[in-house]
Amino acid sequence: MSNVNIKRAVENIRSVTTVYTPIVEVIVNAIQAIEAKALDNGSIEIIIERSAQDDIERGIRSVESFLIKDNGVGFTQENRDSFDTLYSDYKLSQGGKGFGRFTCLKYFENLKVKSVFECEEGFKQRTFKMGKGNDIIVDEQIAPTKELVTFTTIKLENVKDGKFLDKKLTTIAKSLVERLLPYFIDDSYHCPKISIAEKDGTGLIVLNDFINNQLSASIKEIPLKNTNFVINGLGKDHTFLIRLFKFYSPKNQRSKISLVAHRREVTDTAIHTYIPEFIEEFLDKDLNGEDDKDRNYVLKAYVYGDYLDDNVSLERGGFEFHKDNDLMHGVSQSDIEKVAAEISREAIGDEIDTRQVRKRERVQEYVDNEAPWHRQVLKNIDLSSMSYNPSKEEIELKLQEEKHRVEIEINRKVKHLLAEGTIEDLKLNVNQLVSEISDTSKNDLIHYIALRRKVLDLFGKNLELDPEGKYFSEGAVHDIIFPRRKDTDNIAFNEHNLWIIDERLNFTNYVSSDRPLNEGNTDRPDLLAYDRRILFRGDNEASNPVTIFEFKKPQRDDFVNPSSTEDPVQQIVRYVNQVREGKFKTPEGRKIHIAQNTPFYGYVVCDLTQKVENWLEFEKDYKPMPDRLGWFRWHDNINLYMEVISWDKVLRDAEMRNRIFFHHLGIS
Repeated sequence: MSNVNIKRAVENIRSVTTVYTPIVEVIVNAIQAIEAKALDNGSIEIIIERSAQDDIERGIRSVESFLIKDNGVGFTQENRDSFDTLYSDYKLSQGGKGFGRFTCLKYFENLKVKSVFECEEGFKQRTFKMGKGNDIIVDEQIAPTKELVTFTTIKLENVKDGKFLDKKLTTIAKSLVERLLPYFIDDSYHCPKISIAEKDGTGLIVLNDFINNQLSASIKEIPLKNTNFVINGLGKDHTFLIRLFKFYSPKNQRSKISLVAHRREVTDTAIHTYIPEFIEEFLDKDLNGEDDKDRNYVLKAYVYGDYLDDNVSLERGGFEFHKDNDLMHGVSQSDIEKVAAEISREAIGDEIDTRQVRKRERVQEYVDNEAPWHRQVLKNIDLSSMSYNPSKEEIELKLQEEKHRVEIEINRKVKHLLAEGTIEDLKLNVNQLVSEISDTSKNDLIHYIALRRKVLDLFGKNLELDPEGKYFSEGAVHDIIFPRRKDTDNIAFNEHNLWIIDERLNFTNYVSSDRPLNEGNTDRPDLLAYDRRILFRGDNEASNPVTIFEFKKPQRDDFVNPSSTEDPVQQIVRYVNQVREGKFKTPEGRKIHIAQNTPFYGYVVCDLTQKVENWLEFEKDYKPMPDRLGWFRWHDNINLYMEVISWDKVLRDAEMRNRIFFHHLGIS
C-alpha cells in the first residue's frame, strides 16, 4: 500500500499543464507497453464518450470521457508496483518521472484501469481505480481470464469543470498529433497505429495518417539546411535538433516553438514572441506564384536535445531551467527558443522580409502624416521587436523610447569625452556629437511646431457653430489659450498657448487666469500677466509691463448695451486702477511694485459685430486698425494701451506668424 497525500500532489501540479497532458501521458504509457512487448502491429485506440446533453449553441455534444486501449504487455506486477509508487524510477531510462498519472486527476474525476497481463500462472485480469486519498491504487481486483491476448484499457472519466472545450473529432485528433508528432516523424522508430473514434466507431481517424497517407496534406515538413544548433552554457556546449513543419488550416492557432523531451511536447511558445511578423498565418503559392488562400498554414518548430530530456519537470509541463537568464543551468528556455525562431525565420525568408517592410512603411506613414518630428529618429531605429500591426499609440511609444535612448547615449558620450577625452579625442569626435545633439533638438522643435498646428486647428473649430447651431462659450477658447482658475505656479510652460495672442507672453514671469485680484471674491480678469525682462530689470521692478485680457463669447455683443455690467473696456480700466492701487499681490504675497510710468496693456477679444464697432467708434473713441479687425486707444492718464480685437484676427495673426514653419514642415 502507498501512503501519499494525493489531493495535495494534484493541487501542486503547475498550471502550465493542459487537459491534453493526461491524455498524452496515457498514450505514451501505451506506446511504452507496446515497445515492451516488441510488437510490429502495435495498436492504440482512443474512444471518446460524449455528454448525454445536447449543446444548443454548437449542435455537438461535449466530450466527457476518454477510453484508451492498447495491445501492450498489460499491467504486470512490475507495472502495477510502479504505478503505486510516487516518483517511481521504473521507466527512468525512457524519460519516466513516476508522476505523470497525477495529472489525470487534475483534469478528470476518475481514472479507471482494466488490463489483461501474462504471468507464470497464465493470463490474468487486473482492475483498479486511482485513489484520491492516501492510496494510489484502490478497489483492485485480480482474477483469472479466458483472454489470451494482453491489453490495457484506461478510462479518463468525466472531465472536470467543463475544461475540455474542443468538440470536433478532427480538432482533437490534430491537437494530439501536434503533441505526439515526434513519435510519428522519427525515421528510426516504428510508431504503433494510433486511432481515434466516437464510441459507436464512427468518425475513425488514424493519427499516423496525418504524416504518412491521405491526411499528409494537413502537415508538411520544411527541409532545413542545418537541423542542428549549439548553445554554450556554463562552458559546456549543448546540441539541439530542430525540425520545422507546416500545419494547414490552423484556424485560430499561431506559429509556435515546441520544446520536446523524450519525444513528448513539453512547452509551446508563440514564435511572434521573438519575431512579431509570425503573428499571422502564411499562404502557400499556387502554380502562378499567387497566394493560395485555401492553403493557409502556421509553422511549428520542434526542438529536441539531451539538455531538454535531462531537465524536464515532473509534470512534463515545463523544465527545471528558467524561462529567461538561467544562471544555474546556463541555458534558459528563451535562449533555445530565440535560436529556433531565427531558424524558422530563415526557412520562411522572403515572406518575413516582406512583412517587415510593410511594418516599416506603416511607421513611416505615421511619421510623415502625424509625427514628422520623429523623422530623424526613424532613420536608425530597429523595429524588429515592434508588433506586426502596431497601433498609433504603439508606434509613438516606440519612437519616444528610441528618442530617449539616443539622448541618454549622447549624454553618456559627452560626459565621457569631457571627463576622459584628450584634445585629439575632442577634435575627432566633437563634430559628430554636435551633429547628433542638433538632430535631437530638431526633432523637439518639429514636434512643438506640429503641436501648434493642431492647437490652431482646434482653436478655429471652437470659433465655429456647434452641431446645434450655437457658438461655443468664451470658456472653451479661454481654456485653449490658458486654463481658467490657474496660474503659472501650477501650469507648466508647455501646458498653455499664450503664443496664440502674443509670442512674448510665452516668457512672461507670472500669469493669472480668471482668478481674483486678491483673496476673496474680488474682480477676476480673464488673464493678467506681468513680465520680467531680466536683461534690464529686476524680478519685480516698477517698469515691468502688466498685461490684462478679457474674452467674450464669439458673436456675443450684448455687453455694449447701456444696461450691461460687463463692459470689457471698463473692466480692464478698473483692473488697472486696482493694480495701481496695490490691490493685487505676487504669488509670494508681496505687492506688485507699480510706478507712475509702469506700462499697462489691455486686450479685449470678441467678435466685432457692427454693433460693437459702432460702440467702439462713437462711445469709446477707439480708432480702427488698417485691417479693420481691431480697434485701439491710448489711455494716457493711467498709462494704458488697449486693443479690442476679433477672434478671427487672433487666429489669422497666429497662423500668419507660424505659416513659414508649417510650410517648411509640410503641414500647412
